[in-house]
This record gives sequence, structure tokens and C-alpha cells, in this order.
Amino acid sequence: MDTTDLTELTARARRLAVPGARRVLGIAGAPGAGKSTLAARLVDSLEGRAVLVPMDGFHLAGAELERLGLAGRKGAPDTFDAAGFAALLRRLRHPEGAGPVYAPTFDRSLEEPIAGAVPVLPETPLVVTEGNYLLLDDGPWAPVRGLLDEVWFLDPDPGLRVRRLVERHVRFGKPRPQAERWVAASDERNARLVERGRDRADLVVRVGDMS
Repeated sequence: MDTTDLTELTARARRLAVPGARRVLGIAGAPGAGKSTLAARLVDSLEGRAVLVPMDGFHLAGAELERLGLAGRKGAPDTFDAAGFAALLRRLRHPEGAGPVYAPTFDRSLEEPIAGAVPVLPETPLVVTEGNYLLLDDGPWAPVRGLLDEVWFLDPDPGLRVRRLVERHVRFGKPRPQAERWVAASDERNARLVERGRDRADLVVRVGDMS
């Protein structure tokens, strides 16, 4: 599908948002692909029938990354609590009781996960989750694909994606030379890993600049 128009994508998401049922839509792609932008716009378009639960809420905290010696690899698959993410997806698919399930989010200004920040009400029919590793089939990430009703893989222009990544790192405090080095050494290594899951997606979405 080649589109920057949200109409068709929103209609497809709306078909998943059936009252009385709970479905989970995943939006996957490499760093800088536009996952969070598309996910937020979909949720806004569905006007209360969907909620956004980002995979990035399961980043390990900075102090724990330092303790494990992983701070220089932040964003790699082993710098997340993948098992915790899968456990939350199971709970969201089969909510119990009348109260909300609370999910974490990620604060880019702090570069830290924030626990209990997203209430998912039992009557909300669609959960939208977005992240790099929804289609990864290794280790603790392997169960995730089976917990998602549908997964879309975002495939933007590579040059646009890299430029967007550098600008994001600069916007949140990295000097430009450091941002460029981080993207080349870390983000692009992770992007190659993410690309391996492309064929496991239900839909490949080729989009322009949605930022």
C-alpha cells in the first residue's frame, strides 16, 4: 500500500475496533520509520475506540542499563523487558474485572520509561502498540507476534528515515555530530535487525513524511 493518506489505514483499524471485543494492532518498523506518529493519528481518528500502548514503555531504566553495561546499546532488543511486554499484551487481550489495566509509556525528554501512565479501560475495543521489535522471532520477543491480531510494517524512504532520526536525537539534546554517530552505529544496526521481520507483517505501508 502506497499512501500518505490516513483514510484507508484508519478504515482498516476501525474494522478491528469492534465493541465488545478486544483486539491488538501492532505497528512495526525501524527506528525513525514514523511508527509513533502513525499510531497516535490512528488513535485520535478512532475517537475513543482505541488506546496507544507503546513498546518503548518497556525500555529498561537508565540506571539498570548502566548496571548491566548496556547503556551504549540502548534501543537494542536486550535493552527492553520483552517478557514484561508480552505479559502485558496477554493481559490486554483478556482483561479481567471492571477496572483499567495500566501500561507504561516512554518520556523522550527524560529518556526513561514511566510506569502506570496509560490506563486501558475494559470497554476500549482496540489497543494500538508500536515498536521496533514486534516482529522479532528471537528469544523473549518470539511470543509477541502471536499476541497481535494484525501487524503493519512501515517502510519509509531510508534517507528520510535517517534524517528524521538524527533530527530527533538533536531535538532531545544530543549534539549533531554525536547524533549522527549514534544513528550510524546503533540505530542502523537495529534497523537491519528489524528488517528481518518484514515478511511476518500483514501489511507493508510505504509512507512519506508524516512528522
